[in-house]
Amino acid sequence: MNSTDLGDLWDRVTGTQPDPALWLVLATAAAALAAVSQRTAWRFSRNAVTIAHEGGHGLVALLTGRRLEGIRLHSDTSGLTVSRGRPTGLGMILTAAAGYTAPSLLGLGGAWLLASGHITLLLWGAIALLAAMLVMIRNAYGVLTVVLTGAAFFLVSWLTGSGIQAAFAYAAVWFLLLGGVRPVFELQGKRRRGGAPDSDADQLARLTNVPAALWLFLFYAVTLCSLIGGGRWLLNL
Repeated sequence: MNSTDLGDLWDRVTGTQPDPALWLVLATAAAALAAVSQRTAWRFSRNAVTIAHEGGHGLVALLTGRRLEGIRLHSDTSGLTVSRGRPTGLGMILTAAAGYTAPSLLGLGGAWLLASGHITLLLWGAIALLAAMLVMIRNAYGVLTVVLTGAAFFLVSWLTGSGIQAAFAYAAVWFLLLGGVRPVFELQGKRRRGGAPDSDADQLARLTNVPAALWLFLFYAVTLCSLIGGGRWLLNL
């Protein structure tokens, strides 16, 4: 690939695209809501939220100076991120807090990009993040899940026209914004029934002596505010 080709690719990725019609934005929102609210669909689509959740743990671990050992994604949509470093302190707190907030914050960032007309940039940014995460995956199911997700973004960005790219990008961002909220409700339900004693909220409670309920409130605040703010950007309100 020569410099001209690279320049054309750069312009294609970083350029802006026209806003899609309102009906498409609403249709993708409805599709994402169905994927999150319908039990059978959620059983499969939740894998994407788990990728973002564990990726959030991993990214913040690296940013705070911890050594990331690996990430595992499981077929029951659970996951595990292992990092090494001080077992207490700010770095560990931020790493533990990143999981439940990561999908919604990624969705918020994606909504900002779409509101700015950067549909292709969002698709390629997602590919880059998934490729970086793939290096740290330590089990076969996790590799398969991340590769298939990345392949979907690549094929849409490379082979389809602007209309399909817009529909895919908007659906993905709506899904992160809506899908980031449901796990917090699920966690609250598990804790109410006496389950999930080692959840992120409970780990944070042990790290900070702040009740797990307050950490749950933080998760709710971040995910719901991201949904409201991201939704307003996507709808151009």
